[in-house]
Amino acid sequence: MVQVMPGCEAWSAEGGDAGVLVLHGFTGNPSSMRPLAEALADRGFAVELPRLPGHGTRWQCLQKTTWHDWVREVVAAFETLRARTRARVVVGLSGGGALALYLAETRGEHLSGLTLVNPWLYHTDPLRVLVPVVKWVLPAVPGVGNDIAKPGADEQPYPKAPLKAASSFMAFQRRVRAHLPEVTAPILLFSSRQDHVFDPEKNSRLLLEGIASSDVDHIWLERSYHVATLDYDADEIEERTAAFVARVTAP
Repeated sequence: MVQVMPGCEAWSAEGGDAGVLVLHGFTGNPSSMRPLAEALADRGFAVELPRLPGHGTRWQCLQKTTWHDWVREVVAAFETLRARTRARVVVGLSGGGALALYLAETRGEHLSGLTLVNPWLYHTDPLRVLVPVVKWVLPAVPGVGNDIAKPGADEQPYPKAPLKAASSFMAFQRRVRAHLPEVTAPILLFSSRQDHVFDPEKNSRLLLEGIASSDVDHIWLERSYHVATLDYDADEIEERTAAFVARVTAP
């Protein structure tokens, strides 16, 4: 059995009848979302923060997984939360934002809202079209983790991004984009003005033009990079998310 890196474990907290499912991103792990999850738990919300299969261990483990494995874990955590709460919100960072949108597309009737932090729906790198072919001869490429402006912050990312898993994630992104019109839940969206992982303008526009939600609040973060939950704007994200969860889950 492969050992989970310290600090990268799944985490949960008991709370009231309003719950929050918190999701980390592709090649990341729960450490990037742990402070936000704890802040929400401190405010009395029930919290589930799962570790996606293949994450938080070794990058070679991620190579053996697909988006179906990640969705299976997310759905299981969501159902655990649903069994003990009256209302619930899903919070997702980067690839976790895409997974949150998947839940809104497939289980929207059980959701009260979504908080998305730099949701990753599309990669603008023109070389992305080569990934489905190159993945058979090149196992991995340099990772994209720790895009954080704040000195000393560390999400403990993988040093490499395995291409078979990346190809599967890209297929998942296409699936999520195709079903965006089915998203009707209230949305709190945070976008970093400077993001070195993807184009924030392109991704936020794709989302906002695709969803059917009428209750949308879009916040631009001026001081943080991609992993904004560990960056200079983390406190603002925590405060606004807590207020959003309280509002959309109110009886």
